[in-house]
Amino acid sequence: MKHAILAASLLFLACGRGDSASSFACGIQAIAGPAMVLEQLPLAGRILTQIPDGIEGVVPARVVGYPSAHALAAPGPDGVVLGYEGEGFPSLPGFGLILVEDSLETFQGVLVYEIEAPRGMPMLGSISSPTMTLPVYGLRVTWSAVSDPRCPLLSPVDTAVN
Repeated sequence: MKHAILAASLLFLACGRGDSASSFACGIQAIAGPAMVLEQLPLAGRILTQIPDGIEGVVPARVVGYPSAHALAAPGPDGVVLGYEGEGFPSLPGFGLILVEDSLETFQGVLVYEIEAPRGMPMLGSISSPTMTLPVYGLRVTWSAVSDPRCPLLSPVDTAVN
């Protein structure tokens, strides 16, 4: 019952006011997309062992259940260091997933989960808020299966503004 109330609350928050970007369908996509990403974890060849190209400066990021935001990315001694700038950053347990579109090997952004991190994945870096730092892993995903152009899983970052 507790999980049903949480899911309904997240769906309500994700649905918004009725424009196309916050429609009921986008509310469903906001919950289903991150779940479909996790379903791709056990598939052969999906786990990243190296930081992909394109992770620098301002990058798309999102905490599951919250609006798309961004993170500032820079190289660090233990991999990529990401500073999250948005709502809902979790405390432990939690982790970030660098997402790479599998057919073109293009970096799409970082999705942050508030669940126990998967075991056995190579850590590629960290993502932090002012009060918490979480490990970051990487995954190749079939982008069309997890993100809809009308309701993107991660919104592009307007680098002219940031």
